[in-house]
Amino acid sequence: MQIGMVGLGRMGANIVRRLHKAGGFSAVVYDANSSAVGSLAAEGATGAGSLADVVQRLTAPRIVWVMLPAGKITEATIDELTTLLQRDDVIIDGGNTFWQDDIRRAKALRQKGIHYLDVGTSGGVWGLERGYCLMIGGEKDVVDRLDPLFAALAPGFGDIPRTDSRAGRDPRVEQGYIHAGPNGAGHFVKMIHNGIEYGLMQAYAEGFDILKNANSKALPEEHRLDLDIADIAEVWRRGSVIPSWLLDLTAQALARNATLDGYSGHVEDSGEGRWTVNAAVDEAVPAEVLTAALFARFRSRQSHTFAEKVLSAMREGFGGHKEPKK
Repeated sequence: MQIGMVGLGRMGANIVRRLHKAGGFSAVVYDANSSAVGSLAAEGATGAGSLADVVQRLTAPRIVWVMLPAGKITEATIDELTTLLQRDDVIIDGGNTFWQDDIRRAKALRQKGIHYLDVGTSGGVWGLERGYCLMIGGEKDVVDRLDPLFAALAPGFGDIPRTDSRAGRDPRVEQGYIHAGPNGAGHFVKMIHNGIEYGLMQAYAEGFDILKNANSKALPEEHRLDLDIADIAEVWRRGSVIPSWLLDLTAQALARNATLDGYSGHVEDSGEGRWTVNAAVDEAVPAEVLTAALFARFRSRQSHTFAEKVLSAMREGFGGHKEPKK
C-alpha cells in the first residue's frame, strides 16, 4: 500500500516510520521543512517538494494523510489537495481538527468524488514504539479498504487482558482502532478522549501537590509529613487501583527530579478541552471535573503551583510538548 504523508512533525514522521517497520508500505512525504523530508528520504521514504509533487508520485486511487496542526494550515492544505486529487482518492486528516469541520469538508469533497476520513490519533511521541490508538470517522467501505493501514499503525492486542463478554463485537477494537461512525465521529471521540485526559492529569497533579505540601509550615508540627513523592508515584504504579501511562510518566519525571525544577508550570491547552466543554454545554451534560481541569490550565498562565509543574511534566512525557518560551 502506498501513502502520502503531509506534515512530518513528531507524529507524522513516526507514522511513516511505523509503516516502514511493518513492511508492505511505501510513503511519499512532504513538509514545509525540507530537512524533515530529507531525513525520512534517507530512511527509505520518497521525498516530495510540494503537494502537487506528492499527488504526482502516488498511484491512483491515492491516499494522502494530512498530519498538521488543526486550523488554518490544515484547512489550506486540504483545500489545495482538493484541486489536485481525483475521484476515489482519499484524504485522511489525522490531526486534532474540530469534528464539525470534518462534516463540512466531507460533504464538499463528496461532490467531487473524493473520500474523506477523520482519524483521531493518540499515542504522542511514543507511537512509533507502542502504536497509535486510532478513532476513525467516515464511510465504511473506505475504512474497510484501508484496514491494512490502520492495523499496521495500531498497537495490536499486546499484553492487555481480554475483556469478558465481547464475543460478536468488532475485533479491531481490541487491537487499538475503531470505526467510530460517519464523518466527524472519529475526531469527536478523540476530542472527548482529550477532555478526559485533562481531568485525569489534573487529578494526579492536585494529588501530588497535596503530598508535596504535607510538611507545610501552615500545619501543626505534629501533623507534618515529609513524604517521598517519587517513591509514592512508583509504588502506586504497582498493584494500586490508579495506575496509568500518565502515572508512569509522572513517576519517571519525579524520579529524575522530585521538585520538577525544570518546569515553570505554564500549561497550554490545545483546543480539544474547550471543545469538549462546549459539547457538554450543547448536550446539557454536567461535566464539572473536565471543566475545572480546563480552567485550571487557564489559571496556570497567571500563577503556578507544583500541580502545574506535574502537568507540564506529563505533557512533555506523552506528547513532547514544551512549555512556551517567555
